[in-house]
Amino acid sequence: MTPEVFVELFRDALWMVLIMVCAIIVPSLLIGLVVAIFQAATSINEQTLSFLPRLIVTLLALMAFAHWMTQMLMEYFYSIVERLPQVLY
Repeated sequence: MTPEVFVELFRDALWMVLIMVCAIIVPSLLIGLVVAIFQAATSINEQTLSFLPRLIVTLLALMAFAHWMTQMLMEYFYSIVERLPQVLY
């Protein structure tokens, strides 16, 4: 395997992981920000008020993006199988 092929495979894997993680983390981050602003405005310091909405949004994001993430993973694995001769020799 040449270094160029390795770098390309590694770069593609990191990019895919970054995109998939952002699809889950960004909605949770936005809801956490909204809840934090609400807590600061109302002086409510309840921990479950900040945890429960983020948990629900994260689960909803997982359900919404599960098909897309599976499709991305399958396309990546297909591309690795297609590049297998380059990797082995």
